[in-house]
Amino acid sequence: MILAPLRGVTIRCFREVFAQIIGDCGFTEAFTPFISAMPGLSALSDRELAGVDAAREPVRLTPQFIGKDPQALKRCLEEVRAAGYETADLNCGCPFPMVRNKGRGSGLLKNRDLFRRMIEAGVEAMGEGKFSIKARIGVDRRDELLELMPVVNEYPLRFLTVHGRLARQMYEGVCDFSMVAEIERTSKVPVMRNGDLDWRGGKGMVGRSFIRHLGEREDIGELLCAYIEASRRELHGEKPVLGRMKELIAYWKDTPRWSRRWQLVKISRDLDELRQACVP
Repeated sequence: MILAPLRGVTIRCFREVFAQIIGDCGFTEAFTPFISAMPGLSALSDRELAGVDAAREPVRLTPQFIGKDPQALKRCLEEVRAAGYETADLNCGCPFPMVRNKGRGSGLLKNRDLFRRMIEAGVEAMGEGKFSIKARIGVDRRDELLELMPVVNEYPLRFLTVHGRLARQMYEGVCDFSMVAEIERTSKVPVMRNGDLDWRGGKGMVGRSFIRHLGEREDIGELLCAYIEASRRELHGEKPVLGRMKELIAYWKDTPRWSRRWQLVKISRDLDELRQACVP
C-alpha cells in the first residue's frame, strides 16, 4: 500500500510527524507531492527532497515529477538517482485546469508524442522497472488512457497507477472502476488502483481515506500540536502554518467529531486560537 501524493497535505513535514502511524497502518511507500521538472531547476532543491537522506526515510520514498520537457525530466531523475532514490514517478493525472491546460499533469494525455517521450526519458534515466506513471482514465473521455495503452506497453515500467475519474471531474462523482478494469486487462505492466479506496483494504495507492481516518484518532489533538510545532520550525511566520493546518483539517470538516470544531478552525487568526479549536 502506497501513501498517495496529496499536495499540501502528505508533505515531508507531515510524513515525519506521522511516520509511526503511516507505518502502523500498513504503508510501505510514499510518493512525494509533485516536484516540477523544469529547465534550470534542481530537483534536490525542492523542499520535499532538500537535505533528506533517502536511506533514513521511515518508508520508501518515491519522488514524483510533473512537467512536459523530457530533457528536464531526465536531468532531474539523474539527480535523484545519484542521491540514492531507487524509484521515481511521472504525474500524468493532476486535474487542475491551470496545470492541464499547460500540457502538464493530465494534460499529457492529450499529446501522444510528448507522453511517449516523457515515459522514454524516465525509463532511460531510472532504468528498467524503476519508473512509474500515475494517470487519470482521461481528461474529457473515459477511454483516453485506454487509447494510450499501446504506448505504455512499449516500456518496462514499474507500474501504472490509475485514478478512476476524468480530470474534468476533479474529485467529484464516483470512480469508473469498470474502465480501470479494462485498462488492467490491456496493460502489460502492473496496475495500481487509486481513487475512493479505503486504507483498511491494505492495497493500492491511498490518500484521502487515510487522512480522514487520522481525524478520528483519540490522540489527534496531541498529534496536531506536534505537527504545528514541526511546521513552525520549517515555515516563517504563523500564517503559513495556519494555512497548512487548515488544509489538513478541512478533510475532517464533515465528520461528527469535527463539524463544529471546523467552524472555529477556519476562523482561527493565530496558532493559539487554532490549538484551542483542535484540542478538547
